Amino acid sequence: MRSFTLKILGTEVSFKSETDHDTVERAKILVEDRYSALYSPGMPISKEKLLTFLVLGLADDYLQTSDKLLALEQRLERLATRVESCADNDAASQE
Repeated sequence: MRSFTLKILGTEVSFKSETDHDTVERAKILVEDRYSALYSPGMPISKEKLLTFLVLGLADDYLQTSDKLLALEQRLERLATRVESCADNDAASQE
């Protein structure tokens, strides 16, 4: 397991992960970009609320992506079943 220490949004965090450095760096950039998109100087909202909005946005993205992946997996299963059925029909007709 790799150890990481990052300074993200002004906070230093240390953690261990199986992932590679590039993936951690991409995640850090994503979080910082999303935070910057939400943050507006002079806005009367706490950093904690902004982070909560950020987490909710990322969770929504994750859930939508998971739903899309599940739909694609189900479609692939149906297609694989059709292919197997056609292959079985072809094999039976050649006998």
